[in-house]
Amino acid sequence: MSDPLPETGDGIQLNAVGNPTDLRLEMPTLMARELCKSYRVGSGKLQVLRGASVDLYGGQICALMGSSGSGKSTLLNMLGLLDKPDTGKLWLHKKEVQNLGQAAAARLRAAGLGFVFQQFQLLPELSAFENVLMPRRLAARGWWSRRKEERRSAREVLERVGLQDRLHHKPSQLSGGEQQRVAIARALVSKPAVLLADEPTGNLDRKTGTETLDLLLRLGREESAAVLLATHDPDVAARCDRTIFIRDGVIFNQVPE
Repeated sequence: MSDPLPETGDGIQLNAVGNPTDLRLEMPTLMARELCKSYRVGSGKLQVLRGASVDLYGGQICALMGSSGSGKSTLLNMLGLLDKPDTGKLWLHKKEVQNLGQAAAARLRAAGLGFVFQQFQLLPELSAFENVLMPRRLAARGWWSRRKEERRSAREVLERVGLQDRLHHKPSQLSGGEQQRVAIARALVSKPAVLLADEPTGNLDRKTGTETLDLLLRLGREESAAVLLATHDPDVAARCDRTIFIRDGVIFNQVPE
C-alpha cells in the first residue's frame, strides 16, 4: 500500500510530486510549519505559539481571526521575519528562511514582504513620498543608479492610493485614513509576494476603515500578493477569500470549539 499523499498545512491534498490535486490552487507562496514561540516573563516562560502552521497563496486574501492575546501579532512577526521562532520552519518561494541572519532578513523584508500596521508606523520626520520610498532604499545596493526609477515607482503607488496631492505632507499633516493609505503604498511599492496586515482598520472610524479595507483588498488582489489580514472583526473577515483562526497559539481552519 502506498504512503498517503502529503498535505499542505491547510489540508489541501498534494499529488506524488507535490502539486495540488486541485489544479485551481498553486503551491503556497509562504509556508509555515509547527512554529513555536515563547517569551521570558519574570522567572517564568509564556508560550505564545504552539505549533502554528499556515499556507498563504498568491492572489488570495486570508483573514486571521483571534481574540487579544491569542498569538495573532506574534504569528505575523514570525511570518514577516521580524522575529525568529524557537522551533518550526518557514519557507518563502520554497526557500527556507526562518534562520536567516539579521541583514539578510532585512533585505528580504524590504524586497519581498509588505507590512501594514494598526499604528501606521510612519517615520514622522519624513514626507509621505519619503516614507514610501524607504523600503526601496533598503532593498538592495545600487540605490543611486536606480533612484529615478524608484522615485517614479513611489509616486505611482501613491497615486494609486489617491494621495497624489499629498506627496510632500508629513504624517502629522495627514488624517488617520491618509496615513494608513501611505502605509499601504509603502507596503506595495516593492510589489511584495506576501502582504501582512495587523488590524489595519483598528484605529479608523467605520467609514474610513471600510474605505481603507476596500483599497487594501483591491490592491492586494491586483498585485496577486498572498495577503494575511489579522482582525477580530467578523465583518472584515467576511470580505476575505478564506478565514483561519488562532487560539492559544494554535491555528484552526474552522471556529475552534
